[in-house]
Amino acid sequence: MNTTELRSTLRAPIAPSPLPVDIAQAATASLVWRDICARAEDAARQEPFLSARLQALVLERASLGASIAAVLARRLAGADMPEAALRALMEEVLAGAPRIAQQAAADLAAVKERDPACPDMLHVLLNLKGFQALQAYRVAHALWRDGRDALAFALSNQASIAFAVDIHPAARIGCGVMFDHGTGIVIGETTVVEDHVSILQNVTLGGTGKEHGDRHPKIRSGVMIGAGAKILGNIEVGAMSKVAAGSVVLRPVPAHCTVAGVPARVVRHHHDQSCPSDEMDQSI
Repeated sequence: MNTTELRSTLRAPIAPSPLPVDIAQAATASLVWRDICARAEDAARQEPFLSARLQALVLERASLGASIAAVLARRLAGADMPEAALRALMEEVLAGAPRIAQQAAADLAAVKERDPACPDMLHVLLNLKGFQALQAYRVAHALWRDGRDALAFALSNQASIAFAVDIHPAARIGCGVMFDHGTGIVIGETTVVEDHVSILQNVTLGGTGKEHGDRHPKIRSGVMIGAGAKILGNIEVGAMSKVAAGSVVLRPVPAHCTVAGVPARVVRHHHDQSCPSDEMDQSI
């Protein structure tokens, strides 16, 4: 694959994958937004100290996309990226790519369903940097697909500094994705992460050296990747599989199995067709 072909591939959206539960359909952006606004109104009444924050980031915003733009601008703003200008840029990108808000709604629902410590989706939107880092990537990816590479890289760098999550803007990530905790996640340029995937902290989806071309992992639907796991090279982790914490994966992983170890090997087959990304079961 030459450079032109590779860049064309990277700018194409990933095809949606079949899910055991279609979060993207079940949690539309409008329904999620309605729930978040109701929670924000309750929180503002209960905690007056937070009222100004809730007004600025949620209650004064017209939609989920506008709220995400406000939240990200607040988190990513700096001396050379003023908050107001950054919010206007993100609102423009989100208006031109309405699918981002739908993907974000699916991500919000995924975190609420999979994280037992999560009280509601307002908490995810305002406080969980794994979710925020993923939405910053979505904006940067939209810029990348529009050929605005320099701005995409600048935004990705700012997100890496703010969230300690490093995602190349060309990577392709589906919806209903959860970054649990988020810290230390690294996702390389030619990585594909399909829908309905859960990734814990300090996971690397990387290459094996300085090779060029398509060189990063392909993570299929329903996969859970445990904390500290490293998946290296242009290899596939099959649908509904689990990568145990601390594993180093250097070879393709079949569907419906658990791999563990350094280097990782298959330790269990899931004959019950379970979905690791939903269950979040860290045991081997």
